[in-house]
Amino acid sequence: MPLDLEIIESTAAMQARARELRATGKTIVFVPTMGFLHAGHLSLMEIGREHGDILVASIFVNPTQFGPGEDLEAYPRDMPRDLALLEEVGADIVFTPTPDEIYTPGFQTYVTLEHLPNRLCGLSRPVHFRGVATVVTKLFHIVLPHAAVFGLKDYQQYVIIKRLVKDLGLDIRIIGGPTMREADGLALSSRNAYLNPAERESAICLNQALARADQMIKEGIVESQAIIAQSAAYIEAHTGTQIDYIALVDPETLEDVARIDRPVQMALAVKVGSTRLIDNRRLNE
Repeated sequence: MPLDLEIIESTAAMQARARELRATGKTIVFVPTMGFLHAGHLSLMEIGREHGDILVASIFVNPTQFGPGEDLEAYPRDMPRDLALLEEVGADIVFTPTPDEIYTPGFQTYVTLEHLPNRLCGLSRPVHFRGVATVVTKLFHIVLPHAAVFGLKDYQQYVIIKRLVKDLGLDIRIIGGPTMREADGLALSSRNAYLNPAERESAICLNQALARADQMIKEGIVESQAIIAQSAAYIEAHTGTQIDYIALVDPETLEDVARIDRPVQMALAVKVGSTRLIDNRRLNE
């Protein structure tokens, strides 16, 4: 491994390095990941490079954001490949803690938001965003960034992190990175690796449903329930799909919107085979 990429494993060492960089006037931009990096992650790194002097990535499969029966143990991991990609994209530091480093013995403090997690993905994954909010808050205190980049593919997470930073008075700029897609429109995700060829073919229906909804609005269909019903019928016509939710929501509050009379965020989660995929799109801009 070339020595240009600095690998830090301990919380104390990462904090000390961040303080040292800040003391010399460097601005730190942070991109947290769970590893198994793809072009979507790398695009976030490239955005990060434009907003500061030092680019720090983290690779940490966070156990507290997985519920019982979810894919914590199966989640894909390939640290050597990830490190090579981070080197290639020009990251300066990668923080690779173990779970015991983040969650020390007796850990019992969590960060919870009252409303934003209780919608969309939070309805079927009740502990997920508590785990996300907690680990991101901890990582912010360890990496001490001036700015952090989050992908808009995980739109609810992005909104939650922006709210968290505002509510806790953290002096960190949150930057959203656009969703990266395969040539046929499927949003890039580490979980796409779970799909077999037939499931991969069905999976493109998520992005296609978003595009069809956009077209419906342009044609004058503005009742959310009508758009959701047509979207559900379209997705269910594809083999192996099971809808978790389809929603049209306010982009900031994530509350359901009954009539499309302003910009809205359409978000959906669909199981394709046994793999849960999400996607979203801003409509009626």
